[in-house]
Amino acid sequence: MGACLDETINDINVTEEIMIWKPNVTVAAVVEQKGKFLLVEEQPEAGSETLFNQPAGHLEPGESIPEGAIRETMEETGYTFVPYWLQGVYNWHSSANDTTYLRFTFSGEVSDFDPDYQLDIGIVSAGWYSLYEIEKLARRHRSPLVMQCIKDYMAGQRYPMELLVHNN
Repeated sequence: MGACLDETINDINVTEEIMIWKPNVTVAAVVEQKGKFLLVEEQPEAGSETLFNQPAGHLEPGESIPEGAIRETMEETGYTFVPYWLQGVYNWHSSANDTTYLRFTFSGEVSDFDPDYQLDIGIVSAGWYSLYEIEKLARRHRSPLVMQCIKDYMAGQRYPMELLVHNN
């Protein structure tokens, strides 16, 4: 009986040692055009208040980090995003769902727009907002990163895309 209990305890210890904490990797796009920023209005859950965010979402298996931002922008806005700069890497913990996000944010421009593109489920609309309008919507931002990324963009924070290497 003692040996069996020792094995069980050892198995539990090995399992605890093997478990590694991992953040959720997300990507986002900051796009400014004529003094306005591209944001999405989204409804995270049916019946909940809508929230505002940059085009953003989770990185999918096999895609590079910039590819994720390009894909998410298309899926949430119907625009083709061309990233020019890595704007920043942000580590944020949401106490609401006890989840840590590692967000790679890019700045660039959008080119083609497909008005008939079927936007992701949960996306109410995509639109262009002035800084004043975005500040007024602060309580409905998806996270504090919405405003932080805009402020960093306006401060000229930019890093070369070559910092990111994708080996697949």
